[in-house]
Amino acid sequence: MKTLARAALLALPAMLAAGASFAADDAKIDTGDTAWMLVSTALVLMMTVPGVALFYAGMVRKKNVLATMMQSFAVTALVTVIWMVVGYSLAFGEGNAWIGDLSRLLLRGMAEGWDKPFTLGSGDGAVATTIPESVFAMFQMTFAIITAALITGAVADRMKFSALLVFITLWVLAVYAPIAHWVWHPNGWILALGALDFAGGTVVHINAGVAGLVAALVLGKRVGYGHDNMAPFNLGFAVIGASLLWVGWFGFNAGSAVGASGRAGMAMLVTQIAAATAALAWMIAEWATKGKPSVLGAVSGAVAGLVAITPAAGFVLPGPALIIGVVAGLAGFWGATALKHWCGYDDSLDAFGVHGVCGIVGALLTGVFAYGALSATTALPEGTSGSLDQFIIQCQAVGAVFAYTAVASFILLKVVDVIVGLRVSEEEEREGLDVALHGERLG
Repeated sequence: MKTLARAALLALPAMLAAGASFAADDAKIDTGDTAWMLVSTALVLMMTVPGVALFYAGMVRKKNVLATMMQSFAVTALVTVIWMVVGYSLAFGEGNAWIGDLSRLLLRGMAEGWDKPFTLGSGDGAVATTIPESVFAMFQMTFAIITAALITGAVADRMKFSALLVFITLWVLAVYAPIAHWVWHPNGWILALGALDFAGGTVVHINAGVAGLVAALVLGKRVGYGHDNMAPFNLGFAVIGASLLWVGWFGFNAGSAVGASGRAGMAMLVTQIAAATAALAWMIAEWATKGKPSVLGAVSGAVAGLVAITPAAGFVLPGPALIIGVVAGLAGFWGATALKHWCGYDDSLDAFGVHGVCGIVGALLTGVFAYGALSATTALPEGTSGSLDQFIIQCQAVGAVFAYTAVASFILLKVVDVIVGLRVSEEEEREGLDVALHGERLG
């Protein structure tokens, strides 16, 4: 088993690693790295508003378009405040192997060294960056935002707005923050295990996908599901939203190199390759089985590829990215069609079928295709390569996140149901959430 320090170095190799305390008092931030991270942060925020907002809104019925957009917009505002108050501290505070601490409550201490490079963690496992902590905290905030927003796709058309806000508040604190700490903080137990997750296959996609699946099961199916016409109102919105996601994903993946480096460049290249390949794979699979390639299928395939390459982006070369894209396109198509129908759940916009399934695919294949040189550092020149041992470690990480998210999300949903109730009435659902919850209507 890898040591904690070794795991930290492998997971965050773009940071300047030497194994102990790194940042000198007179150290200066790297302006190039900081500029790239500022751009990446803006790109990731764009993925939620307007990206997810348009993508999801384009796939619901006209009577729920505004409510669906409102979910993404409100989640962005809500998670921002939660992250500032306590979420960041729980995720990236020193803490222990399971959770951070309250040392960064209300971003306390940010004024100290605001213009100096930030070091994550302390002691032998500490990892230095070349950017200020304000940028790191903001970049990670955008990850928390989009993870929470992705869950809304599974409960579209039927969840109370009040219930969503309460659930997301509890979920970010009790599920997202601990898992982010496990995987990305030098103290985290999954990081110590040696699991590889470059940009959020476990933290973001499996996490959101499983939470969405549990929420869909607890809420039950939409009124008229399987009988009424639930065709998307405006696929043009969905195409625009998916396109924004595709572009924003370069900040998501290449930005996770935490600097403007060769590894960031490789992460960007393999992201494009996997997305394009998955779009084609889904399109061809749909063409072969249903007779026509749909627009919704093509854009969903691209998102499936983006999801799957996320944990692998900083660990694999272009050839494996092509394979990951093919597998993701086919797996996403299966997850959004056959799996959902076989199991009988109503995952409205395929949060689990795409994000959960393809997040698992990407996390596991990272253990197969990891190229050691990409994760090499001065301290660890061999990096981590794909192997049976690494694949097993990836399986353990996926299983742990899946199980914890499922159980914790179920408990939180039941708590919210007691507090405010989870689902709108049948009359409100038939009328549409735009009018029933927000008193507005799309013209």
